[in-house]
Amino acid sequence: MLYLYLKALHIFFVVSWFAGLFYLPRIFVNLAMVPAENVAERERLLTMARKLKRFMLPLMIGTWLLGLAIIFSNGMEAARYYFAGGWLHAKLVLVILLSGYDGYCNKLLRDFVQGRNTRSHTWFRVFNELPALALFLIVILVVVKPF
Repeated sequence: MLYLYLKALHIFFVVSWFAGLFYLPRIFVNLAMVPAENVAERERLLTMARKLKRFMLPLMIGTWLLGLAIIFSNGMEAARYYFAGGWLHAKLVLVILLSGYDGYCNKLLRDFVQGRNTRSHTWFRVFNELPALALFLIVILVVVKPF
């Protein structure tokens, strides 16, 4: 029963974290399109981005903690079973990369705050698609367990 509650909470945290991973780069797209003279719009978008980023950190931490709790919730024998499949290793690599993506969003936000962004809205549109690709691969790995 504990396993099912951990799994449900993990899914909640994953979905919530991904909402932020999808939306924050979209705010970056809009920030990259704001003309320099439109200070009010820039500040509004920066405020939204800062608030969202602060909200995302506990979601990422919850995702990690609950995912690890699921792996170890039924003891070390069950954990060995999970780690026997290559799918979990691949999923963990993708989650590590997503955590790096989340961290890189911090750097991008700091660049916007300090007026140092050099990237175009087109670059941010492509950047915005990376979490969707990761989510697709993670869902395939977890559901299908191809290896």
